[in-house]
Amino acid sequence: QAQFVEYGGGLIQLGGSLRLTCVASDTMSHYIGKGWYRQVPPKERELVAAITSDGIIEIAESVKGRFSISRDIAKNTVELQMNNLKPEDTGVYYCNSYPSLQDWGQGTRVTVSV
Repeated sequence: QAQFVEYGGGLIQLGGSLRLTCVASDTMSHYIGKGWYRQVPPKERELVAAITSDGIIEIAESVKGRFSISRDIAKNTVELQMNNLKPEDTGVYYCNSYPSLQDWGQGTRVTVSV
C-alpha cells in the first residue's frame, strides 16, 4: 500500500489559482493510475481528475477547462493545477490511486473566498 501526502491548499480568492502536489510513498507507484478527489460535506468524495498508468487523463465535467493533472514519475508526484477557482471548489482535496483506492491521506484544504 502506498501512502499519499497532499499539500498546496490554502485560502484563495475567487478566480485565483492553486497548485496541489501529492507525493506517493511507493517507489513503484508510477505503474498505478492516480487521481485527485475532493470532499465537500455533506457530499461524498468525488473524483476531480485522474491520470492512468498509461498517461490517459480524465477530468470531471465540473472542472473541465479549469483544472489539469500532471505527474512526475521520477519524483513520484502528481499535481493538480487549479485555475479560475470558484466557491464551489472549496473542500478537502485528496490524492489516491485510480481507479482502485488505497488508504486515504490527510488531504489538503482549499477555500475559495468571494
